[in-house]
Parts: sequence; C-alpha cells; structure tokens
Amino acid sequence: MRTDIVRVYKDVHSWVGIISGLALFIAFYAGALTMFEGPLQRWASPPPSLTAPLPLDATPELVAKVLAEHPEAAGGYDIHLSTGPERPARLSWTVGDHDHGAGKTFHASLNADGSLQVLSQGPSPVAQFIDTLHQQVGLPLDHEIAMPIMGAIALLYAIALVSGVIVLIPSLVKDLFALRLGKNLKRMWLDVHNVVGLFSLPFHIIMALTAVVFAFHDQFYLAQDSITGAPPAVSRDTDPDPDGEQRSQPLLPPPALVARLAEQAPGFTPTTLSYSHDAATVRLRVLGKDDRYGLRGPDFGLASVDPYTGSILSSDYLPGHQTPAFATVTSFFALHFGNYGGAPIRWSYFLLGMAGAALFYTGNLLWIESRRKRERRAGAVEQTRPTRLLAALTVGISLGCVAGISVTLAAAKVLPQLTDSVGLWHQIIYYAVFLAMTVWALARGGAKAGYELLYASAVTCLFIPAASLLTIIGIGWNHRGNGFTVEIVAVTGALLLFHLARRARLRALSAPRDSVWHESRSAHSHAPAIANSEAA
Repeated sequence: MRTDIVRVYKDVHSWVGIISGLALFIAFYAGALTMFEGPLQRWASPPPSLTAPLPLDATPELVAKVLAEHPEAAGGYDIHLSTGPERPARLSWTVGDHDHGAGKTFHASLNADGSLQVLSQGPSPVAQFIDTLHQQVGLPLDHEIAMPIMGAIALLYAIALVSGVIVLIPSLVKDLFALRLGKNLKRMWLDVHNVVGLFSLPFHIIMALTAVVFAFHDQFYLAQDSITGAPPAVSRDTDPDPDGEQRSQPLLPPPALVARLAEQAPGFTPTTLSYSHDAATVRLRVLGKDDRYGLRGPDFGLASVDPYTGSILSSDYLPGHQTPAFATVTSFFALHFGNYGGAPIRWSYFLLGMAGAALFYTGNLLWIESRRKRERRAGAVEQTRPTRLLAALTVGISLGCVAGISVTLAAAKVLPQLTDSVGLWHQIIYYAVFLAMTVWALARGGAKAGYELLYASAVTCLFIPAASLLTIIGIGWNHRGNGFTVEIVAVTGALLLFHLARRARLRALSAPRDSVWHESRSAHSHAPAIANSEAA
C-alpha cells in the first residue's frame, strides 16, 4: 500500500481517536461495570423496611388497593415474581423517567392487618446511574440530547477502527506478534496498543455499530417506514391491542398467567409482569429470560401477553420464538449487552471493556508523545499549549471518571440514611469528583497530575471495601449474596492503580526536558525511564 495513503489514514485515525477517545473511555469504563449491574445494585441497596413480600396469589388484592389509593400507578406498574434487596416488594411503580435518573420508584406491600404499606425509597439507583454514564458517555444532559451526541461519537469510533486497521495492514505480518521490549518504551506501548486493538477488533466493531443503532433507533424506524410506506410508528415496542374495546372480564391471576406462559413458551422464565392501563383495556408485557438464547434487553427478553387469557400476542422479542428478522436484530443487542453464555461471557466483556478504556487512554498518550517529536523537528523548544492541554484533559477526565464512580458507589452505603434524594446526590458526588480532578489536572499539568490522580483514584477504589467494613460498627449494611466480588474487584483495581502511579512518578522525574510528561530534574534524574503510557 502506498505510503502517502497510509499516512492519510494514520492522521484520520489519530485525530478521530483524539476527538472521541475521552468520551469513549467513560463509555467503556462505566460499561464494563454495568456487566455486573445486578450484583452492584444488590450490594448498594439497603435492606427493605417493608413487610415480607406477599405470596403471588395475594397480588390481586394488593393491586386493587394500590390503584385505589395511588391512581397514578395505573400508568404502569410491575409485579415481581422474584424479590430481593433490589426488588423488595411484590409490586412497584415509577413516577417520571426512572430509566434515565429522573423518576422515583415506589414499592408496595400489605401490613398484617391488610392495610397498604408504601415505600418511596427502595433499591439504590447508583447502578442505573453508572449505566446512564455509559449510555450518554458521561454527558449530564437530557437523554434525548445526549444520545445523538453519543451516536456521533460512535460513528467517529467506527471511522477510527477502519482507519486503524488500514494503517496496520502494511506491517501486519511483521508486527502482529511483536512486543519489542527495551529502552524505547513508547515503541513497546505502541505494539501493545496495536495488538490489543487488533485482537479485540470484533468486539469494538460490535460496540460501535450497536451504539449507532441505539442512538438513532427512532430515526432508523422512521426512515424504514417512509421507504416502505408504512404508517409512522412511535415505538416498535408498543403492545398490540387486538380489539381496542373495554373488556369487563377479570384479569388472569399471576400464578395462572405464569402457568399459561409455561405451556406456550417452555424454557422461558418470567421475572416481571409489567402492566399498564388505558381508557380501552389493560396491556401486559412479561419480562424474563431463557438461558439458551440472547436477550433483547440487558438481562431480559419480553413478550406481549393478553392479561385476560394469558395468550401470547407478540413474540417479536421473546427468546426462542422470534422470526429470523427479529432474531437477527436481537442478536446485535445480545452481543452488545453480553447477556448470553453466563458468567464467563460477562467476565470476558468486563475485561474487554476495561481493555478498551485502556486502549483509548494509551492512544491519547501515544499521540501526545509523537506530537512532541514533530514539534521539536519543526523547531519548537517548548511544548505547545494545545499539547499540554490535551495531556491534562486526558489524565483529568479519564481518572476523574474512575474516581467519581468509586466515590459515588461507596456513598451508596450511607446516602439513604442522610437524604431522600439519593439519585440526585449520586449525580452531585460523581460530577463534583470528576470536575475537581479535571481542574486539578489542568492546574498541575499532565506530568504531576498523571501520578497524583492515579494515587487519588487508587484511594477512592479503597472507599468501596471501606464502606463494607463500616457495617461492622453499624453504619450502612451488607448483602453477602454477592460473596465479596465487589470488594475484591475494587481492591484489585486499587493495587493496579497504586503500581501505575509509582511508575508514572518515575516517568515524570526522568522524562526528557521537552516532554509534556517532564516534571523536574533532581537527584532522581537517573531513575529508569518509564513511559507514562504505562499509567493506562
């Protein structure tokens, strides 16, 4: 391939990566954590203060009392077939947009005397908040505004993937398995960057394409409808209404519904019955899973069901019962969510997500080092302001995300005892830490902040097991249903960050004087030169 063509694609890869890299770091780091959203939510959720969940066959009485005293619940309420810390009651409903952190969820049960008991502060919203950071690449904007921006970043991400492969093609055979260790550590980290990027390429292509679909979901459907001449559809998830007429027959009780579903969809395990009332009828979507198939949602498939007879009305998203077209679409969602294959796939996605975050971080650091050499050849003695700014932002934004998530996650153990606005305070804590570390990096410069913020991030990771230890003296709570997974992962991350901080400190003391990673010359000037890229 011609050298000039490779050079053009290298420039495209570099600039597109620089523009989208920091946002993608947040998306991948938060996304890796969401692979264990359920365990995180159980760890962070306070024990329920409601009475024990009712037997399933007593649910109709509970529903009747909730709708009588809280008519707003008719817009949509859920009956949970399994309960726990993250689902402390048999029935719940949400006012506002809970999926994107703007709603409030209520849980209901019955006291021993039959009176209604409602809890407005249930499971911790911190896991959902981390998922929102992942979806919106950390932007504190309305979901409708953030998603198109995320889609544009995903498109840039796809361009970076294609151009990166083209750049690597000329040296693919020679450099693919080369890991050149030695004094040229920048060369070594470039080899690592290339190898990790190439071998995780299928994963990254899936993430890029599915992220674009998520961002422009409605626009794709509108374009499809305009081409096919079909009437515009507000949502493809709308349940079909076979007759649209008021039905006076009673709703089928939940136990009978579950039994009826088992007859029609063997292997599908329902977890939630999601009802909504309107002027004409009652609609029902049943959420559940089938371990043999990929799922449409992060951890669920769903079926539209007639709540009066239990008959399945639509199996478009019902695992194992989809048409080839819908099964193909679902496969893309399943590949993005990693909701197939059980724990081995989830751990693989977690590690690939963390590796992806490191890929974007090292990409920025490698570009900054390469730019230093180009500026020096052009006669610039000092680093230019844009280069210093990019170095500081790379350190501040990336490590601000790491520390912000750690602190707000640890705070989940105490916030319910201090405030009713738990979701709001999780956002305040995260963005306060994130902004503080970004400002610190800008004030101190990339070299000093590079190791200072790595040390700070390591300490914030230790806040998570510390929050669990506080339960020994009666502060907070603990759920051992997760073993010690959350704490072990946090401690492992802290140890890794401490190691990288030490190496980054050595690099700051031994870097060339004209490097953006140079701090000062001292008696330590003969310390081994260690590339700051190792802080990735």
